[in-house]
Amino acid sequence: MARSDFVDDFLKGFSCVIITGASSGIGRAILSRLEQSATTAAVFNLSRTAPEGVANSLKFSHLTCDLSQPHEIEKVVGRLRELMPREGRMLLINNSGFGGYGEFPAPGLEHTLKMVDVNMRAVVHLTGLLWPDLKARGGQVATVASLAAYQPTPLMTTYAATKAFALHWSIALDAEARPHGVRCVAICPGPVSTNFSKAAGFTGSTGLSGQTSEACVDEALRAMAHTRPQVITGWKNKLLGGFSARLPKPWAAAIGLRMIQRLRLNRFVKKA
Repeated sequence: MARSDFVDDFLKGFSCVIITGASSGIGRAILSRLEQSATTAAVFNLSRTAPEGVANSLKFSHLTCDLSQPHEIEKVVGRLRELMPREGRMLLINNSGFGGYGEFPAPGLEHTLKMVDVNMRAVVHLTGLLWPDLKARGGQVATVASLAAYQPTPLMTTYAATKAFALHWSIALDAEARPHGVRCVAICPGPVSTNFSKAAGFTGSTGLSGQTSEACVDEALRAMAHTRPQVITGWKNKLLGGFSARLPKPWAAAIGLRMIQRLRLNRFVKKA
């Protein structure tokens, strides 16, 4: 069976797909892949902004939600239960998240605290509210973590820590959930061509090379179809993640600091 057919069959196995942050980047690439799969699932995007150019053939609904606000998550799940099919397996993709660059608490304490809310608390909150449905119907929870999850990362301290939480939380939850017919997959991309730079406080693209969103999603979906508990996308990232994970944490932090400093990313940070 061709790789694309294998992923198509996987995606067609769900009656309901819920994605956070499908308006751009990795989330939008997942939405595009769903369009190509000819799935009959009801597809929902939860984010502040609706994605553009969604194919009419997709049974798609955008539900506006600021994931940094707990009351909005509670409200949107109530709306989801009104709209989503009553039966069939569910796929929840916790994709929304953003970063920050600079010496803590740069680019600002408010930004950093909101990052903690979106990258960690919202993931647990949304998954927790939908957990009874997932256990009753079966399905999968995919959570986008990061290559940064495998080591302490100076100058991106809080971002890397939130993604380490996402990685370990997802893997542990997978072990708990298997007897209930639910699997969990942590997706760990390296640099990807998304709006990450802007959200992290850079004035423009840093020019760092990395995967396209489409290449990242292709690899991630194959791992999800095989129900692998974790996947690092990109062979160079796999090597780097394996190496950094085996280093003593203080060594990894020191090496990481030197590597990031060599990139001279301060050139792209807006001056106060």
